[in-house]
Amino acid sequence: MFYNLAMFFRRKPSKLITFEERIRGLTGHGFETQPMARGRVEVRRDGCAAVIELTADEAPIVDRLGVLHGGEIARLVDGGFQKFLETPSGGRRPALATQLKRLHDFKEDLDEAMGLESLYHESLGTVSDRHAYDRLTGRR
Repeated sequence: MFYNLAMFFRRKPSKLITFEERIRGLTGHGFETQPMARGRVEVRRDGCAAVIELTADEAPIVDRLGVLHGGEIARLVDGGFQKFLETPSGGRRPALATQLKRLHDFKEDLDEAMGLESLYHESLGTVSDRHAYDRLTGRR
């Protein structure tokens, strides 16, 4: 008996998800969304926030990710010996373990809800955007 193997191994074509569909899908995962200027959207949940930006090829990029502090998104900075939360206005304070856990959960859930790729090293723990070690200041 002859079987057509091409039909047996046929995959369904993947559906391209638009930026708007991804953003609408976030509300079903408990995220609050707020549109911003230039195709950007602010996403919030559990005291954490991110700014998501649309690229030319409809792929979303998480531009800012951090903990909400005084209405600003405080980004995570690795000080070498400790992690800090730094606001755009220049405020800086040590990050607490509970904040790091919330931020890590927020990032993982956001990536999953938007259908973004999950990277191995990011799944191990909270990853800092910036590193500011004391031993590096003043070096040439």
